[in-house]
Amino acid sequence: MNGPLGGVTSAPVRVALVTPRFPPEVGGLEGYVGRVAEWLQASDRFDVSVITSGRSARLSRESHRGIPVYRLGTWTTVSNTPVNPLWATQLPRLLRRLGVDVVNAHAPVPGLADLAAFSSPVPVVLTYHAGSLVKGDHAVDPMLRRYERHVLPQVFDRCQDLIAVSPVSLAYATGRAHLIPPGVDTDLFTPSATPASRAPTVLYVGRVERTSRWKGLQVLLAGLPRLRHLVPDVRLVVVGDGDDVPHLRAAAQRLGVAEAVEWRGAVPHADLPRHYREAGVTVLPSLTEAESFGMTLIEAMACGSPVVGSRVGGIPFVVRDGVDGLLVPPGDARSLADALTRVLIDPAFAASLGFAGREAATKRWDWTHQRDTTLGVIDGAAGVARARRERTHG
Repeated sequence: MNGPLGGVTSAPVRVALVTPRFPPEVGGLEGYVGRVAEWLQASDRFDVSVITSGRSARLSRESHRGIPVYRLGTWTTVSNTPVNPLWATQLPRLLRRLGVDVVNAHAPVPGLADLAAFSSPVPVVLTYHAGSLVKGDHAVDPMLRRYERHVLPQVFDRCQDLIAVSPVSLAYATGRAHLIPPGVDTDLFTPSATPASRAPTVLYVGRVERTSRWKGLQVLLAGLPRLRHLVPDVRLVVVGDGDDVPHLRAAAQRLGVAEAVEWRGAVPHADLPRHYREAGVTVLPSLTEAESFGMTLIEAMACGSPVVGSRVGGIPFVVRDGVDGLLVPPGDARSLADALTRVLIDPAFAASLGFAGREAATKRWDWTHQRDTTLGVIDGAAGVARARRERTHG
């Protein structure tokens, strides 16, 4: 039989996706891994399974759209990182039991990907999704610095191949990573069929957790009083949930803008396009290089929503300032408010950004552009494993 990547194939290549989180959890990494899993499942060249963390303390097995998902027990969570010391033995044992040919591990969350690199019995392709995770004001920063300086380079060295999701990814700095950015489903994320004037709303989509304050939602709230002065009827819509909501609600109350903020909580992925279509502008005010790409930006762009992001991390790789969005200095609430005002008070300018954003989504960021390259890297690593077996048993 002929495989989709060319050449004659025999038994399917058995791939294990090893990831700290996986759908139905929502997030940029989760969406990326979910898409790769679906590509592998749809191809008769591959046989895919997923190994990820679970919410309980015991190993469980389930199915996601026909894909077997093994959830390793989690004992605790440290700074948003699931942890279980038993993974060191459970992961390689499970990989052997599944007869895996190649592992595609995903990070930056320390843990499973590191264990895969050091203990996998087969080649590992590591997809690294972030720049430095150091936040600048967090208790775990010294530990993260040591990890990125001393442990992560060894992890990279142990992997057969590397994939970087943007030029900011720490894997990209090695000089040996394939640059394969995330993508967007431009059939799901589409502009409104009946374009109308957008309401003066600012949309933020993302986690609202204390460990995710580098996303900059607090900066957006700090700029809201000025934004309301310039655009009196503006509303901020927050789509997402987490343990930082009470703190941010209180901050909005102190700033006198609580009545201008709608906290809509988490919504299903399929419902996100509606929120982007309704928004006057979508914003991602991230503060650090942990934001290596910005999935919400390309989702919004695909829906024709104007976007504003921080000039930090991978956001400038995604947004061309003044062409398909606007960029502002990270942490500058005043500049952020002024950029949002510029979009909200000028419908023609907003429409031009939205049109250019949709064009960029289809030409640069559609998932179809990444499929063959990704599967080719995974298949290449599997070929190394096959060659090793042939030398051993030949």
